Amino acid sequence: MYFKFQNLIEYIYFSQAPYLYISIGLLILFGLLLSIGRRFESALVLERLGIPIALLLGTIALLIGPFGLITLLPEGVTNIWRSLPTPLLTLVFASLMLGKPLPKVNEILEPVTNQALLGLLLGFGQYLVGGLAVLFILIPLLDVNPLMGCLIEVGFEGGHGAASVMGESFQRIGYSNGLDLGLAMATIGLLSSTIVGSLLVIVGRIFGWVIPSESNIKNYQVEGQPLSTSKQLEVLFINLALLGFAVIIGVFLLEIIRIVGTFFGGNIQEVTSLLPVFPFALIGSLMVRYFLEIFNQTDLVAEILQREIGILSTDLLIVTAMAGLDLPLLVRDWLPIAVLSIVGLSWNLLGMFLFGKICFQDKWFVRSIVEFGNATGVAATGLLLLRLSDPTDKTNTLPIFSIKQLCLQPFLSGGFITVIAPLVITNIGLIGWTELSGLLTILFLIIAVLLRKRSLFNPLSVN
Repeated sequence: MYFKFQNLIEYIYFSQAPYLYISIGLLILFGLLLSIGRRFESALVLERLGIPIALLLGTIALLIGPFGLITLLPEGVTNIWRSLPTPLLTLVFASLMLGKPLPKVNEILEPVTNQALLGLLLGFGQYLVGGLAVLFILIPLLDVNPLMGCLIEVGFEGGHGAASVMGESFQRIGYSNGLDLGLAMATIGLLSSTIVGSLLVIVGRIFGWVIPSESNIKNYQVEGQPLSTSKQLEVLFINLALLGFAVIIGVFLLEIIRIVGTFFGGNIQEVTSLLPVFPFALIGSLMVRYFLEIFNQTDLVAEILQREIGILSTDLLIVTAMAGLDLPLLVRDWLPIAVLSIVGLSWNLLGMFLFGKICFQDKWFVRSIVEFGNATGVAATGLLLLRLSDPTDKTNTLPIFSIKQLCLQPFLSGGFITVIAPLVITNIGLIGWTELSGLLTILFLIIAVLLRKRSLFNPLSVN
């Protein structure tokens, strides 16, 4: 038995090690290309037009990937990259709250409430339209599993990370195709949010809905003076350490929740065991920033550097996910994927252009497009579209969106609701879950309309 185990370890090590080295090397190369390439004038022009360089590099990676036109990237490399969404999303969330001062509660309460309402409308609406599509189209036509009604929210909002985690849950309750279909939906969501979102930014630029871009600051400075190389390295290491503290706090909080879940057992333990770490990394980011402000040590944080880390993590997530897109899987299950994708994308566009105007009196496009990106291709894409439509965050949408994510991320987009939805459908049926989702969607819409009317009659109220 020992020798068999040793042979297995050696086989795994020697067969995977070359792919691991190649994947890390290419990841570093892509990171350098993205970091340096975004500073060229041609790339800045493309981003001003609404075309992110990550989409272009991701397209190249797809063309040379295992399912592309020229197979230069081995499948072993892209298989390793498929495990990156959760770590990269964790870095994105860990950097969100570090770079800017924490806003006062009375200044952000209404904007965050409106942002959260749009997020809730899109999230529960995906369960509503997904359930209706399965009940009235896919079950009569293809006799699919009712759990397919969860796949829009799992794939679009949760992304590849949530789809991978939920695949285990689907398997346990007898839905063996849930993993593959969830990953396929995440693939479509990523492509849709990036491509359609970029087109929306271009349209927004034509109609004057986006914020004019400015040149990016390229050097870290103190009182207008460039820092020396040694000082820049010191700033880099300090900020990476702060980022690491935020991630550690997030991991610690998640472990506490999982330990508590073991005392309850059953469904509660299953739910806590499937929760991802990135929502808790956002809490860690908030806590680190809070303590820095309490002890007057905010000078340790380089806002530009934290922003660059978040941007690079976002771009790498998009590039690596596009490189490993399983095109044969999309072809094999094209009909249910197409129906759910069209329904989900249509709902998100409706939410952006209709519900967004209800939730926000001004700056509606910028605040809505970040929710469109989040609801279609996870938060990283939402932040990418926000960067394209408001490069310097003049609308102050980034902290509002970040705090809204702090409130909603533990529930939707791979959180508590995402995890329990299949269990609820198994117990009460898809019809019951769809009705519940519909009632909640209507409730959130009514609240949004009432808040809108109150704001119209209150001139001091600001979105």
